[in-house]
Amino acid sequence: MKTVTIDPVTRLEGHGKISIFLNDEGEVINAYFQVPELRGFEKFCEGRRGEDLPIITTRICGVCPVAHHLAGTKALDMAFNVEPTETAKKLRELMYVGYFIYDHILHFYFLGGPDFVVGPTAPAQKRNILGVIDKVGIGVAKEVIKHRAYGQEITRILGGRATHPVSGLPGGFSKALSEDDRKRIEEMAESSNKFAKFSLNLFKGLVLKNKEYVDLIKSPAYTLKTYYMGLVNKNNKVNFYDGMVRVVDPSGREFVKFGPKDYLDVIEEHVESWTYAKLPYLKKIGWKGLVDGSESSIYRVGPLGRLNAAEGMATPEAQEQYEEMYATFGCKPVHSTLAFHWARLIELLYATERALELVRDPEITGKDIRNKTNAPGEGIGIVEAARGTLIHHYQLDENALARKVNLIVATVHNTPAICMSVRDAAKGLIHNGEVDDGILNMVEMAFRAYDPCFACATHLAFGQMPLEVEILDSQRNVLKILRR
Repeated sequence: MKTVTIDPVTRLEGHGKISIFLNDEGEVINAYFQVPELRGFEKFCEGRRGEDLPIITTRICGVCPVAHHLAGTKALDMAFNVEPTETAKKLRELMYVGYFIYDHILHFYFLGGPDFVVGPTAPAQKRNILGVIDKVGIGVAKEVIKHRAYGQEITRILGGRATHPVSGLPGGFSKALSEDDRKRIEEMAESSNKFAKFSLNLFKGLVLKNKEYVDLIKSPAYTLKTYYMGLVNKNNKVNFYDGMVRVVDPSGREFVKFGPKDYLDVIEEHVESWTYAKLPYLKKIGWKGLVDGSESSIYRVGPLGRLNAAEGMATPEAQEQYEEMYATFGCKPVHSTLAFHWARLIELLYATERALELVRDPEITGKDIRNKTNAPGEGIGIVEAARGTLIHHYQLDENALARKVNLIVATVHNTPAICMSVRDAAKGLIHNGEVDDGILNMVEMAFRAYDPCFACATHLAFGQMPLEVEILDSQRNVLKILRR
């Protein structure tokens, strides 16, 4: 038996490892996606002041700090039994869609997009943002940098910091929005809306008009039939900040809809010895292993998970794009893993539209931004991080100190599906023992579509960039080494 190891995997946040096992004929027997390190963030949150948790947990990751901040803030709303003011809710959500703007731009142009813009088997030195610039031109690159900065500037204005916000408080928000800042945000949101439309058209031109790419997207190697999960509003439309969590089965029928207090009745976590990331599943069905289909208990979150779980988008331009995507595939849910990229760009458009709705709301500059808190207790906050459903669960003692903390992040929800996607891609792509850099990258594309963040998944702040793949024989003798 031969083993091919990719360690670390590339173009993601955090650190991961793929081990692919081949039989003597060079066919894939199995493949494992592993998260090999642990930091255990929940444990060292214990004993800390409850009001510090939304600030401490932003340090889990420099990519998703806004999501952790507001999930934590919403958990404290419940823990202190206080409802935020309407203005505070709108300020929080406006900051939140700013985060989605910069995050989705980051993934498409820097992390996932190079596989399509440059090509999945292009030389490794080209499969990055520099290769994208070479393909689309320096003018587009400047727009990418500008609009990603706009998203972070919206976060800075509202959150106090561009990366680790501090403005969320139990019961409200720490500062009101001035009219000058409101106008500035409106200008940035208008520009970002135009850029989101440009990005969608770029995707359609480079990907959807390329038959080879379309065939790849629809191929069995990148198809996985699972359940899907995401926050929805009262009309079952996608919502990033608030609402009920809706789960649909592989045929698109609603399986369950639940609020924060009920998440433990719906989700259970399985543990395997070969990874530090837990493997969540739907509790009612039970753990059936890493299998897909209606009998499985595996679900997916994130852009495709949200669109599949919802019945539409809450803004008109995003709704048009939503309808076009499902019409193109001719089915709903869409089970193609690589369709996450298209769904992500539709969400980028939605984020810009929602930003404009919020920033033009007369109440957004109101001064009533915080309600009084009550005695501490237990609280759960759920938001949609860019990568999917994020749950913060805090238990506070009578002194408002954290007695217990539980975090289920998007990449943890997706970990079982990522393992299956990597396995199926390896089986579909590797034959007769033929492995090269391009094929290994196409295996990586299976997890990269999820935009995983393993710094969040194991709450780890360690990663390496060098990549070395060793191909071993049945006696574990090294037959070949690939480096990049």
